Amino acid sequence: MARRCCWPSRDDSWQVFGKGETMQTLLRGGRVIDPAKGFDEPADVLVADGKICAVGAGLAIPSNTTVVDVAGLILGPGFIDLHSHVHSIAGHRLQAMDGVTTALDLEAGLMPVERAYAEAAAAGRPLHYGFSASWGGARAQVLAGIAPDARVESVLAVLGNPRWQRSSSPRELAAWLALLEDELTSGALGIGVLMGYAPSTEPAEFLAVARLAAKAGAPTFTHVRELVEMDPVTPIDGSTEIAIAAAETGAAMHHCHVNSTSGRHLDRVLGTLEESRQAGSRVTVEAYPYGAGSTAIGAAFITPERLRLKGLSPTSVIMVETGERISDAARLLQLREQDPGAPCLLEFLNERTPADRALMQQALAFPDAVVASDAMPVHWPDGSRDSPDWPLPPGGSTHPRTAGTFTKALRLMVRETGSWTWLEAFRRCSYLPARILDDVAPTARAKGHLGVGADADLVVLDPQTVTDTATYADPTRPSRGVRHLYVAGVPVVSAGALRPDALPGRALRGEPR
Repeated sequence: MARRCCWPSRDDSWQVFGKGETMQTLLRGGRVIDPAKGFDEPADVLVADGKICAVGAGLAIPSNTTVVDVAGLILGPGFIDLHSHVHSIAGHRLQAMDGVTTALDLEAGLMPVERAYAEAAAAGRPLHYGFSASWGGARAQVLAGIAPDARVESVLAVLGNPRWQRSSSPRELAAWLALLEDELTSGALGIGVLMGYAPSTEPAEFLAVARLAAKAGAPTFTHVRELVEMDPVTPIDGSTEIAIAAAETGAAMHHCHVNSTSGRHLDRVLGTLEESRQAGSRVTVEAYPYGAGSTAIGAAFITPERLRLKGLSPTSVIMVETGERISDAARLLQLREQDPGAPCLLEFLNERTPADRALMQQALAFPDAVVASDAMPVHWPDGSRDSPDWPLPPGGSTHPRTAGTFTKALRLMVRETGSWTWLEAFRRCSYLPARILDDVAPTARAKGHLGVGADADLVVLDPQTVTDTATYADPTRPSRGVRHLYVAGVPVVSAGALRPDALPGRALRGEPR
């Protein structure tokens, strides 16, 4: 007889009927949190065939079942990262130890998206993966003749190239919009817009992208252009542009890393976005818990003059691969010329000062803001970009947010300040990110919650010890406190140890638009 699962009543009489043909896992006795239903109680969770089969107290143990004792631990839906540039097994493993079960590159995207999906599937991934249509890639192809190759290194290399940063002619605009439309048809999860890297382009072009997204029923994910406070001659304030486009087109518009693009103007930006939301616009926001960002040294906003307008200087820039802190404007210009795609850190807040630390936490506390990492690729001095080894080989370079974003957010917002309950933390890290994708990818509706039939993407963590350990000096140190992690029901982390043989990640794709 086929297995039948029933959602329980409040008397904890949840049951499972019949036998499955495959091995099942019963996670016994944890504090179970389902942000979709506001559920936060001791319970068991039964997993079979990559799905949640039952949740409830004192579940019977069916045959062919592995029982995992999670007493004293918190169990909830795995974290969904909407903003991860990690496209490697090594990077996914770091994110797994941070509680992530789905890592999506939606701010930049990759192009062609079919190739990105095919190469990820061929290599295997520990976590679920997916990509947006790349606005930057489409523009680079049409305006600069640079054919995209679905590699994040190529995305970084082109960021400082001025040939694609100009405004488009009507013919060029139509050509790259058509490329984006084709990418949506091929399964892209929306449109990733790196507007901050081409900040002088005509605002009408952004409105055209928003209209395309609205027509396709797909969200946009935007790194906004400069704020008016940072660039008085900007064609339009970056965050205001999001609000205007959402109101005029009805598109679902996601504001990426509001903390890093707003800096010390966060109050004004969040006020703008809240007004837009209150007016009924579909605007969503993300933030990460760090005072330094990471990008390519050739980015448009890392010139001496742009840094000055931000209240920063060349000494705010640190090269990732060498650790060099830029000494002056001349050295900055030299490095931008030599290798514009070289990764660097940009310190926009000082986490050691109470005022800047409060700004960082204010972005996370904004109503319905989701946690997203902006995780960066890992690379080693010999030029390699991935490793089959675990623990990772020493000397790897990246931003510490690759390894520690979600556990750091939990440490700051739950354990240290009490700004979030555990239920709210899972809402911000799991439930709300999935809901941003519901329309473009209906399969996302099975993620971010613990309903019967939901995907068995689960994280089990120790509420007393969960924390980040990665630092700017040692950025590949895995987080602590994630005791178990299941991706499609397959254990990727067991008893706090990563399983190097586990590559259960599957593609999350948009429906053809």
